[in-house]
Amino acid sequence: MIGISNYMGDINPNFSLKTPGLSLCALGRYNFNTRTSIRMDVAAGRLYGRDDLSENNFQQARNLSFRSDFLDASLDFEFNFFPLVHGSRDQYFTPYVFGGLAFTYHNPKAQLGDTWYGLRDLGTEGQRVGDEYARIAAGITYGMGIKLDLSYEWSLNVELSVRQPGTDYLDDVSTEYTVLAQLAAERGDIAVQLSDRSGELGIEPIGEPGRQRGVSSNNDGYYSLRIGLVYYIGFLQCPAISKPRP
Repeated sequence: MIGISNYMGDINPNFSLKTPGLSLCALGRYNFNTRTSIRMDVAAGRLYGRDDLSENNFQQARNLSFRSDFLDASLDFEFNFFPLVHGSRDQYFTPYVFGGLAFTYHNPKAQLGDTWYGLRDLGTEGQRVGDEYARIAAGITYGMGIKLDLSYEWSLNVELSVRQPGTDYLDDVSTEYTVLAQLAAERGDIAVQLSDRSGELGIEPIGEPGRQRGVSSNNDGYYSLRIGLVYYIGFLQCPAISKPRP
């Protein structure tokens, strides 16, 4: 499947669609019957966020941005609203919903000049060395879609899936500004520049220690809209052997 993914979090709190990224997914299903199945999918893509695209004055002054390549895997239960029988002329279409557990790998980066820097290892919110947030987060996934049989083997699937990985650091923004002098001593000048980027706008930097940088009460997430083809590996059952008459 191929489509787009869009991040939602501290740098995009209003679900803006201004920064979509490419998203790819491979999935497999085991059908219990014509209505229910269990599925596993592996997806990869890129997420973006930019404060300068916001209409919020605080975000514009904060001036943070990021991109993050992600890789996730999920295990879901799936339910068809209508029976789906491959090769049928009558039961060839159904909307469906799914939900389950997911694991997401993420690594937010920010650009300074011509170079992209990994933000996690810079401790931009004052994380001590060894206390950085995890690159892999566990969370939930859910979504909905439509299946349409094109033939006995092939079906067209269009679906919207949501990932809530259980972390507030997809974008490297969560809590407060830290003491920049201490950050410089522990992580270097690049960490300081990427922790508070308000000075790049020609204004007085806003990164005072303890001042709000993000909202830690709400975790980040992302959603993906994809379309793709699924191949059905079916089987034909041999007819039962008739028992001889007594």
